[in-house]
Amino acid sequence: MTLLSAAYFAVCAIALVLVSWRLRLSHPEATVQELFDRLLDDRAVRIAVVVVWWWLGWHFLAGTTL
Repeated sequence: MTLLSAAYFAVCAIALVLVSWRLRLSHPEATVQELFDRLLDDRAVRIAVVVVWWWLGWHFLAGTTL
């Protein structure tokens, strides 16, 4: 189960890196702040970020107390 969770997290992290790399190539003059602003313009990316934060919090912060 731990391996599956780590694989899921790795896939999400790789997807975020690939999307930001693609944006960086299309707008080479953009700063990091502008890249995150452009990334978070998309609703699907915002939902993915919330899900990743929820997953991290559930597995690393609340997991030992429940």
